[in-house]
Formats: sequence, structure tokens, C-alpha cells
Amino acid sequence: MMKRLIILSISYIFLSPIYAQEKSPEEIFREFKQQQIASYKDFRKEVNNRYTEFMRGKWDWFNSESSIEDMENKVKPMPAPSAPDEKEINELKKAFLEHGKVISIHKKKKAQPMPLSPIEETIQRDEVFQFYAYGTQMKVRIGTSSKYQLNGTTENDVADMWMHLSDKSFNNLIYDCLQLRKEHNLCDWAYLNTLKELSQAYYGENSNEAVVLQTFLFNQSGYKTRIGRSRSNKLYMMIASPNTIYGKAYFKIKDDAFYPLDYKETGLYIFAHEYPGEEGLSLSIDKEQLFDIAASDVHKIESKAADSLHIDIKFNSNLMNFYHSYPQSHINNDEMTKWTIYASTPISESVKKQLYPALRSKIEGKTETEAANILIGFVQTAFEYQLDEVVWGQDRPFFPEETLFYPFSDCEDRAALFSNLIRDLLGLDTVLLYYPGHLAMAVRFNSKVEGKTLLIDGNEYTYCEPTCSSYAPVGWCPTQLASTKPVIIKY
Repeated sequence: MMKRLIILSISYIFLSPIYAQEKSPEEIFREFKQQQIASYKDFRKEVNNRYTEFMRGKWDWFNSESSIEDMENKVKPMPAPSAPDEKEINELKKAFLEHGKVISIHKKKKAQPMPLSPIEETIQRDEVFQFYAYGTQMKVRIGTSSKYQLNGTTENDVADMWMHLSDKSFNNLIYDCLQLRKEHNLCDWAYLNTLKELSQAYYGENSNEAVVLQTFLFNQSGYKTRIGRSRSNKLYMMIASPNTIYGKAYFKIKDDAFYPLDYKETGLYIFAHEYPGEEGLSLSIDKEQLFDIAASDVHKIESKAADSLHIDIKFNSNLMNFYHSYPQSHINNDEMTKWTIYASTPISESVKKQLYPALRSKIEGKTETEAANILIGFVQTAFEYQLDEVVWGQDRPFFPEETLFYPFSDCEDRAALFSNLIRDLLGLDTVLLYYPGHLAMAVRFNSKVEGKTLLIDGNEYTYCEPTCSSYAPVGWCPTQLASTKPVIIKY
């Protein structure tokens, strides 16, 4: 597009010789660029005008599909393996394990959705509205003296409010919301719920106006949304995602699954028209979420391996609450991918500053294998093992920081934590290994390591068992798993 602009501007310069004598090429190009920006603004306005015209048409009735449940809840979990004795550890020899299919999740750093055209601030006097999301104070510019009120929930009523919000006087509101997303590193899910808190704080919880405002703001930010109405005239916002989200009813609209928020119906009248450039909500968390700090009590973490560690850590309760409310999901229609979200989510800088110096002091000057054994010993012995079904009543994967926060954890939690430690402290590549009822992992070392090894895409990975009754070195594999072919999950 930029190349096209330049070509057009050059043509404009050379096709206007008389005009060119009066103004420099730089001035002509600057004016041309301003004209293009103005046309972009007009384009977004025109799109919203057309969108509301379609919105006034009759909305179609859709029956919702039943929620998809996590199949892992139906798989009997494997108890924590018993640790090897000293003789078994000393006799570890390199031996190759067979494996099943390889799932590759190539996570390219993809930019978050963006508006159809740039949202520029407008010079006007706005009231500043303050609200809280995830315990974090946030502010946006929006007038409180002239709140738009719906006359009803008909197609025309919703279209009228959408048209009202499309006025350029609300550009500063959209701009500020996008700035909040940037300043706080908000992932798509955090941004969605921040807009919910804003809309409900402004219009009142569970109000139809709040639903329209949240839908509008998320839509104008570049996300794929739909809006629907129940037979009892309650409005619902729906979001599309490439992730299959567990435990939520959804609507199949063309090729997308749309998930209604706070939904308690069996069907809706839905405005199903597409908006240009819209993108689905991702459930990946690529950056630390920067919420205000609400320090927890001190958590004392003590490992019982040979290289014992005693570490005191304070956590951000706002971040822990965010993780606790995060929906479980998988991608690419493959249930094996659900753990990649947890294993790839970074530990917060605050916790790293409290934890990593102690770990680095133990592994400094060690070989890769020695350092990895210190780290795996920490993960194996610093936390009490307990099944999710006992603690939570169902499968409940932890983000790495949650494993440090809660007193109990199981195999999937420890695999995600150990993956983070290996990547952050040793800079080594890791993969997850899925067995029915159990999750382990493997590390691609640069040096030779004794023990069970898997050949994955031509590279050797050493089996690691972060979940054990006591210490077990890298390369040790429980006997009950040695003849089972794990699914390899690369991420």
C-alpha cells in the first residue's frame, strides 16, 4: 500500500509541472499524504455507515451449540512415579524411546488486531472516566453527561446506538482503549475483559447499553464480534476465536465459532454480518500482563533435593486472579495443544527477580546436565503433589507462576514450570510429551546426556520427568512409560 502511495505521489508530481513550479516535491507529497489519511478516515466512517445499514435488517435466529468439554477430565490420571534408587540413577545409559505423532505449533509473533484505519486523537474537551480492571486503575476520555440510552433492543435501536458511537467524538475513547492495551501488555482476553469492566462501570452491570459499547469498542479495535438478542430482549456480545474454548456454548456462523459472553439462553437473534478486516481473539499470552501490584503474603518455597533451596516469594494477587479466570482451550482442532498456552506463558519479572538469583547461584559453573538436574530437583521436591480432581474437582492446568503460588500441583503444572526454567536459565529448547493421563517433557541438550532419548525431526531430546515422589535426574523415565509412545508437542 505504501509503495502504491509513493507511485501515485510521484505521478502526481510529474503530471503537474505548473503546480510543481510553485511548490516543492516534499510539500506536494506531504499534501498528498494528508489527503490519503483523510480518505482513510472517510473510509472507516463509510464502513460504519454501511455496517449500521445492514444492522437495521432482520436478524436471523440461531440455536446455540452445546459447550465442548475438556476430554482430559475423562482420562484417568497416572499417579506420580516413584523415584529411582541410587543404583538405578548410577546405571543410566543412553537408550532411544519410540514416540507417536509430532504436533508442531509454530508460534510466530503475530501483532494483535488493529482498527480498520488508524484512530487519531481529536482535539476536544472530554471528561476523564476512571474504572478498574484486574485491580488496576485505568482511565479513558469519555463524556458522562450525555450517555446514550437505548430506546429498546430492536435492530433499529441497536443500529442507532452504533451510529452514535461511530461519531468522531468517540475517537479519543477508542484511542485510549488501544493505549491501555499497549501500556499494560494486555493479551486479547485481558483486553476483552478490560472493555467489559469499562462498559459496565459506565453504563451499569448487565445493561444492554454496556453490551453494545463493549461490542463496538472490541469491533473497532479490529476484533471479530457479533451481537445478538434473546427472546426476552437481552443483548449479548459474541467473540470469535481460533481457539476451541471449553465449557462455553457457541454459535456456528459460517466457518467460525462465536462464543457469547455471560450466556444463559438456548438461542439468539443474531446480526451475523462481517466487518472488514476483523480478526479472531487469540488466547495466547506472549507478554507479562502489567497490572497494578497487589502483593500477596510471603510464600515460602523449599526444595528437598541435594541442592536444597529456601526462597521467599511475594506474588501479584491481581495477576493470580487473572490466571484463575482464564478459559481453557486448544487450537488447530487438536486437544493435545492445550498445554502449549501454559508452557509458553512467561513468568513475571517480579517473580523472576525473587526466584532466579537463587537458582542461578546453584547452577553457576555447572555443566548443562548438572544445571538441569538442579532445576529438575527443585521442581520435583519443592511442591506437594496432588491431583486436580481432588483440589479443583476437574482438570485445572496451571500457568508456571501458579505452580509457584499454590501449594499443590500435578504433572502438567510441573512440566510447564520446568519448561520455563530450562528456557530462561539454560536457553535450551523443550518439547512436551503427552501420555494418556500424564504429561512429561524433553530437552534438547548441546552435550551428551545419558538416559532415555527421543529422536524428533532429526534432533535428540532427553526425557525429563518433573513429577516424581523424590529426585530423579534428567534422562530417567518411569518404567511404566518406557514402552508407551508419547505424542510430541512442539511449540
